[in-house]
Amino acid sequence: MAVQINPSILSADFARLAEETKAVEGADWLHVDVMDNHFVPNLTLGVPVVESLARATETPLDCHLMIENADRWAPQYVEAGAGSVTFHAEAAAAPVRLAREIRAKGARASMALKPATPIEPYEDLLPELDMVLIMTVEPGFGGQSFLDIMLPKIRRTRELITKHGLELWLQVDGGVSASTIERCADAGADVFVAGSAVYGAEDPAEAVRALRAQARSATATAAWACAH
Repeated sequence: MAVQINPSILSADFARLAEETKAVEGADWLHVDVMDNHFVPNLTLGVPVVESLARATETPLDCHLMIENADRWAPQYVEAGAGSVTFHAEAAAAPVRLAREIRAKGARASMALKPATPIEPYEDLLPELDMVLIMTVEPGFGGQSFLDIMLPKIRRTRELITKHGLELWLQVDGGVSASTIERCADAGADVFVAGSAVYGAEDPAEAVRALRAQARSATATAAWACAH
């Protein structure tokens, strides 16, 4: 399974976003946190900024929508240039229909779960998705501490993916750093969102490489990966 590192521009310098995208050119995706101050208590950026970012970087955009009324807004982020769009299970009225619409417009469809939301009720929906995002902090702010109590949920999600034989990416977001990424990889994650661990480093590109190496090493000995 290929390890992917997605730096989060929530931790970048918003006054220098075009330059900040180039600082992490070795990354697989650029993670873009969209917050509406309703679904989460923070306000970040929207469609016009995503359009500008898509023009400014060759790195594909992974848009994480922490917004209400995801059914209405998510397709617009595909049109704005996102290669992957993540909606929250808690904010989607018709998640299957929404995932299919995102895919039909040409992007990868992903569903995110807050820490308190279990994965099991969504088992039958997994084939409609390209990725599941397990939040390892409460969504809304960067720089939070990793919640270790999410590791069993990551394991259960990986077990469901394996059970159904799906080629589904499993992403984690929140407090991912050199001290936590190996535990996430061992539990079953293969896509890692890192904010301050990358943009807070002296050399963001080197931080991406170091995190990737750690995750690859942990994946190589993980029980879930060895079973493939």
